[in-house]
Amino acid sequence: MENVDQIFVNAKKAVIDLIDGFLPPQAVLVVSILISVGVIATVAPVIMMYLTWLERKVVGRIQNRIGPNRVGKFGLLQPIADGVKMLTKEDIVPEGADHLLHFLSPVLVVVPALLVMALLPWGRNMAAMDVEVGLLLFFAITSTGTLSIFVGAWGSRNKFSLLGGLRAVAQLISYEIPQVFSAIVVIMVTGTVSIVKIVEAQPGFNWFVFTPWGFTGLILFYIASVAECNRTPFDLPEAESEIVAGFHTEYSGMKFALFYMAEFLQVFSLSALAATLFLGGWQGMFLPSWAWFFLKTYSLIFIMLWFRGTFPRLRVDQLMGFAWKFLLPMSMINIIVAGIWTYAPPMIAWAAGIAIIVISYTVLTKLNIRFHIDRNRKFILVD
Repeated sequence: MENVDQIFVNAKKAVIDLIDGFLPPQAVLVVSILISVGVIATVAPVIMMYLTWLERKVVGRIQNRIGPNRVGKFGLLQPIADGVKMLTKEDIVPEGADHLLHFLSPVLVVVPALLVMALLPWGRNMAAMDVEVGLLLFFAITSTGTLSIFVGAWGSRNKFSLLGGLRAVAQLISYEIPQVFSAIVVIMVTGTVSIVKIVEAQPGFNWFVFTPWGFTGLILFYIASVAECNRTPFDLPEAESEIVAGFHTEYSGMKFALFYMAEFLQVFSLSALAATLFLGGWQGMFLPSWAWFFLKTYSLIFIMLWFRGTFPRLRVDQLMGFAWKFLLPMSMINIIVAGIWTYAPPMIAWAAGIAIIVISYTVLTKLNIRFHIDRNRKFILVD
């Protein structure tokens, strides 16, 4: 099991040992970095392509359809066909658009999505960048995507694009706050912002999700992450029934494909981060560490795909109200619960944590319900 668990680590070590004898140490370090970069740059597009295949299959099953089934066995070559199609499509730029901004936006969107992949611990000893402030760096990098989206919307000189860009900025900023607040509880309990050390603080099956603050934090973080990815039911920035395609209305060909790639890579990276913070990351038994990582990550991704085939799109006022009136106060209350968990005796911590969360959820739900059903109302049928 040890050899299977460390197969990728040992493969890289074998390459480094092979060149270590005839290259200077600085060159060996550069080769080591290039190997990690090359693997991420290769794996990321593959993940994106087959997430599109998985989504079409899952949503097709929900809607009683087959999904992709023409290109290759079970439609497994459909993502490659889509990639070739995107490469050959014409790149159309509106006459009045800012050509520089129109070109830069899809590039600026996809770069952060690739960078954060290096911060994730894919398995034991499998983090490309093990930095002490990994979690802060992750949030800092992902937050730049908001500016990139608005750059594309503004540069397109299209009213639908601009409306989508404004929606995206408002939504992403609003949901980033409860997302970060829900992750603070993990920092409080572990005393570190290193993603690798956070995983190491959850050995075996001692995952944070099995605590009151961890379970609540996972739900809050996951919901905010769905909104950060512009996924259903939070996909208002690209609501096709209202504003054509939102901020990427004027994009075609590979530029559109880069937006698409950034969205699916963000789905993967945020699901992986949720699994790392609350589900123990690569921690587990009987399976290789990298297998546990992918199993947990794709389980959370499946729920996102399930959402798309299940929930209707929210209205703008519902979307913003949900972030500021429910997720934000709930995440702040969860910080208090985590503080009690840290300093109180176990029995008191469990009882107080569950009580505070249940009462807070009930009160916030009641305060946010505007529509009340009049059960005494009588409906008169008119002939």
